[in-house]
Amino acid sequence: MSYDFSSVRIHERRFKQDPDGFYAWMRAEAPIGKVRLPLVKEAWIVARHADVAGLLKDPRLAKDRANAPPPPGLPARPPLQRLFAPLMNGMLDKDDPDHTRLRRLAQAAFTPKRVALLTDQIAAISEELIHRLKGRTQFDLIADYALPLPVIVISRLLGVPAADQSRFIRGSKALISVAQSPLAAVVGVPRILGFMRFIRGLIAARRAAPRDDLISALVEAQADGAVLNDDELLSMVILLLTAGHETTTNLIGNGMVALMAHPAEADRLRAEPGLIDSAVEELLRFAPPVETSTLRYAREDLTIAGTTIRRGEAVVGLIGSANRDAAQFADPDRLDLTRAANRHLTFGMGGHYCLGAPLARLEGRIALPALLTAFPTLRSLTPTADLAWRPGLILRGLERLPVQV
Repeated sequence: MSYDFSSVRIHERRFKQDPDGFYAWMRAEAPIGKVRLPLVKEAWIVARHADVAGLLKDPRLAKDRANAPPPPGLPARPPLQRLFAPLMNGMLDKDDPDHTRLRRLAQAAFTPKRVALLTDQIAAISEELIHRLKGRTQFDLIADYALPLPVIVISRLLGVPAADQSRFIRGSKALISVAQSPLAAVVGVPRILGFMRFIRGLIAARRAAPRDDLISALVEAQADGAVLNDDELLSMVILLLTAGHETTTNLIGNGMVALMAHPAEADRLRAEPGLIDSAVEELLRFAPPVETSTLRYAREDLTIAGTTIRRGEAVVGLIGSANRDAAQFADPDRLDLTRAANRHLTFGMGGHYCLGAPLARLEGRIALPALLTAFPTLRSLTPTADLAWRPGLILRGLERLPVQV
């Protein structure tokens, strides 16, 4: 089967239902192509592992569009991006030296020690959520487990009051909707602006009265005498809130879909709990919660996979495709929880490697075995072809996952 890049919409729901056929075709026949995307109109997509890994580390590709002047006639920043300019001041959208400065400040607050101290809390939250589900014959694995667990964890870590957790979930969904379509972006504007006001209020409260939480630590963080300004703090907190639960929700949801579809591997993990580290890595590869890289922009004309990318053009790495590349992984379409040397790209590579990866891994190592043990006969009530995937760029996750015990 062949595909026409002009008709492919990698951010739409119908594409996310079954992207693997398209990815396999690209890797074999057309490892790079140009597709239409919201906001930037067009972007090059890259499919093979070596090429995706290369672009994630290539200094000729900028994260900040201001560092890659666009082609004539294309605005430097679309109107909606200008509206949310304060959110573009975080490390996700910056190049060096700003990126290194911001990352150091974040690392000063988001330390491995702080993450490690969450182990008992994550286990207790998982246990409580499972306790609520005991006795039920059906439930929504996303709404009742995969979503609330990381939401509670990141809320406590950052210091978001429990009563406000639903507010930040709505704000996070509105932010992600920007990458779905221009209409979704416009509809989400009021909610996003409200979300920004809410976070600014939390930051102001911590400036006035610091607590033992991550927002206070970010307010007080210093690296080489530098501190975060107000817009940088806003962007950093929103990034940590959003990425801090969306990725783990998708890891748990996607991972359970894969395990329910491969019951022998699920039984193997129940019987051998020591496999959990390699199992989480394999689920991150096989059913990645992150489908694509973030946008990058060519600072100069350059060549990827034999194709010239012009200065200012946007490039996206297809992580979901790279993770199934036979040139990197033996028998890549097989779920193997014992897979070794698993160099998947789910958390990126290079200077922009995901800062929250240790937390997502920790939550996965606790949440998945707990669910498998508590409900050994769990099965999906929805055929794989009919699963409700959420639209949008970057992430791949389910809106809901009805299951039966």
